[in-house]
Parts: sequence; C-alpha cells; structure tokens
Amino acid sequence: MPFAGNLVRFDLLCGADADGHWRGRYVVHVHADALRVLGLHPDQPSAVITGPSPPGW
Repeated sequence: MPFAGNLVRFDLLCGADADGHWRGRYVVHVHADALRVLGLHPDQPSAVITGPSPPGW
C-alpha cells in the first residue's frame, strides 16, 4: 500500500552489541493518519478484537 512520503519514515540503527558484534536494525515509523485510512488505528472500532482468535497453524 503506497503512502505519501511524509507519512512514513525509515531509520537504520547500527552499532556494536554487548558481545562486540555489529548489529543493524530497521525502524519504521508510520504516521497515525496513514493508519486511520487503512482502519488500523486503535481509535477506530475496526481495530478492536470482536471475536475469537483464529486457530493456530
């Protein structure tokens, strides 16, 4: 799903871990307005669980 450029931000965090190995991690920030359009924001009733969970795979 495409988002406008100002609604999503990607950050790359790099650094040495406690054991000395280098680690990298991507962090994705999505603006709340982009989530509301998809019905994923917690303020919307569609984001609330209304039934039982599906069976496990």
